Amino acid sequence: MLEKRRQLPHSQVVDPDYFIFCLESVLDVEVESITPTQQKLEELTMDFGIASIYKTCDTIEGLEESLNTLVLDDHNFQNYEIIYLVMTGEANSVCLNGYLYNLQEIAEIFEGRLNDKILHFANSKVLDLDEDEAQYFLDITGAKAISGYGNQFNGIASSNLDKVFFNLFNEDDNMFEVVEQLHRKHYKMCKLLDFRLYY
Repeated sequence: MLEKRRQLPHSQVVDPDYFIFCLESVLDVEVESITPTQQKLEELTMDFGIASIYKTCDTIEGLEESLNTLVLDDHNFQNYEIIYLVMTGEANSVCLNGYLYNLQEIAEIFEGRLNDKILHFANSKVLDLDEDEAQYFLDITGAKAISGYGNQFNGIASSNLDKVFFNLFNEDDNMFEVVEQLHRKHYKMCKLLDFRLYY
């Protein structure tokens, strides 16, 4: 299947050294449709010149396969600073095909394979970890941080704030500076959605 590429304005050049890898859970990967997430990722490219790879999964095996393909087969893997997960679930779990998988189980699947990556969850699921849960995930996977939102989607998707967050990382790779800037520039939205970073 050919990837659709849109011509960018000359002023908007895609940075080849920075990608977002997005994995979205769907009911059925066989059903092809354009999701709001894909539209937002296209806006990310058009507005900020940030490229992304988008995949869907509907099972834990699909999640594992997609991330394995990224880690093992994609030679640009070191350029993916952020893995963007758009999934439903509860405080410490994701829901795939009606089953809940906690982050400890997911950490064990990707043991040592997410070095220096930030896992960022959209607010389609609440992210609420205690210190031990967060530390276990970071220690086992090697991830730099986990970020997301403490407040449930109540008609306000986090996608616009996510876009800003990703672009700030494109401009500055200091995670703490980025979070500070995000709060400074979009304080109300950060508070409304309860932006969180575990590191």
